[in-house]
Formats: sequence, structure tokens, C-alpha cells
Amino acid sequence: MFHLHANLKYFLYPAPMDMRKSFYTLSGIVTSVMKRDVQNGEVFIFINRRLTIMKILHLEHGGLVIYHKKLESGVFKLPTLGEDLTSQVIEWHNLMTMVRNVKSKKRLLKK
Repeated sequence: MFHLHANLKYFLYPAPMDMRKSFYTLSGIVTSVMKRDVQNGEVFIFINRRLTIMKILHLEHGGLVIYHKKLESGVFKLPTLGEDLTSQVIEWHNLMTMVRNVKSKKRLLKK
């Protein structure tokens, strides 16, 4: 069951992530780099270098869950990031925009 909604706090990890990482390693990054506690019920978003894979780490009823989205084509359009290199607070609508507004790689290359 999908338990993400607008009432949660969302944090985007601003550096590219190796998508081979799973529960323990991502939780370790949340704790050691992002300075957050995965047990607080916050949501943590990780994107790979090519902007084609997203993982979302979240504590739900009964344990940790990873939502994993891999694009067949195009790339995720990230929100404008601030200067904080540990984590970026984003709103629910920013996450939905990232997921819905996938940009064609061809358009990005022409710019």
C-alpha cells in the first residue's frame, strides 16, 4: 500500500546515488550524511547520476519501505536545489512534479 501524502516531510539527497544501495546503506546515509532519523517517519528521496532512477525510503507500519522507479525513457526534472549539500527539504507537490514531469533526453541535449 502506498502511504506517501502531503502531510509528511520530504528530503531530497542532493548528490547522485548509487542505486545498488538498499535499506541499510540508504538508512546510514540518512543518519550520517543527511543528519536525519529514518525512524521519525520522514521520507528520503535518492536519484541516480543519469536522473533515470529514483528510490524513496520511508518507515511505514511494520518496517522500512523502498519505492523504486526506473524510467524507460526521459529523465526526472529535479526542483531547484539550494546550497545545503546534506539534504534539501522539498514539498509533496515537488515530488509529484518530479514523478509526473519526466523530460525527454532529446530536449535536454538540445539546450
